[in-house]
Amino acid sequence: KTSFLFAGGSTAFPTRGPELTVSAGRGGPCRLALLGPRVAIGTLAGLGTPERALRTIEAGGCGRRLHRSRPRTPDAGSAPQDSAEAATMPISKCPPKSEPLWKAWDRKAQKNGLRHQVFAVSGDHYVGKWKDNMKHGKGTQVWRKNGAIYEGDWKFGKRDGYGTLSLSDQETGNYRRVYSGWWKGDKKCGYGIQFFGPKEYYEGDWCGNQRSGWGRMYYSNGDIYEGQWCNDKPEGEGMLRLKNGNRYEGNWQRGMKNGWGRFFHLDHGQLFEGLWVDNIAKCGTMIDCGRDEAPKPTQFPIPEVKILDPDDVLAEALATFKKTQEEGD
Repeated sequence: KTSFLFAGGSTAFPTRGPELTVSAGRGGPCRLALLGPRVAIGTLAGLGTPERALRTIEAGGCGRRLHRSRPRTPDAGSAPQDSAEAATMPISKCPPKSEPLWKAWDRKAQKNGLRHQVFAVSGDHYVGKWKDNMKHGKGTQVWRKNGAIYEGDWKFGKRDGYGTLSLSDQETGNYRRVYSGWWKGDKKCGYGIQFFGPKEYYEGDWCGNQRSGWGRMYYSNGDIYEGQWCNDKPEGEGMLRLKNGNRYEGNWQRGMKNGWGRFFHLDHGQLFEGLWVDNIAKCGTMIDCGRDEAPKPTQFPIPEVKILDPDDVLAEALATFKKTQEEGD
């Protein structure tokens, strides 16, 4: 038995198991039953519920310090048997914290370095290098919808660097090259070659998937344009060489001849030089140029424009000028 000192009355209650005697300043002893590792308190006078009484005892009563001896270990016969006593037993079981399985699976699914074929939901697949779960480095992408294949450089999930884009030819079943050159941000940017058909292609500068800068275009009809481009059309200084050898040298706007330019009619041996508006020559001069070497010269040469009697024309002009001055005076 152990004595406790606290302020208030005392009441004795019948209990089971080892007992502790609590002495109060005003009353007699109070018996407490030990249930497992804790002390079960029935009621203490002046302290209200057993839980409050126990907290008061453990806190030292009303300003007094309590002294409690170590309780004896209860034997097997003193274990609680009714439901009321079992309900007061504490539950201290704490299951170990485990990480959700999806986090481990997600770590394994993160792609870094070289990987073999990785398929998307749409059916597209990629073979190459990855970084932070994005295509980064050398790799090959195959699109299921149109059968396109890209082989080249990638940067953070986009085509960036040098690469080649090919499409499947439905007639032959083989792949034909569509574009070969530089990319930036998943768009053609820099120098590259675009194939529009078997005999039609462009080689030159690109910007944002459009021909921009200096480039040369080979058309399927045999014509060749070489010069400046803007917004996928000839813009600025450029030269158009036709299949028959004739050529235009001058200014372009919106893909048409606009401004000052010269057109060499080499098949007839003539040269036109003047002003153009939307591919139409508005004003200018036409002269013979290499007419003797032309394959199909005109029947008659262009006559020379000159004054038959320049002296009379000059004298008449001077007389008119003097007359005007006299009338003014």
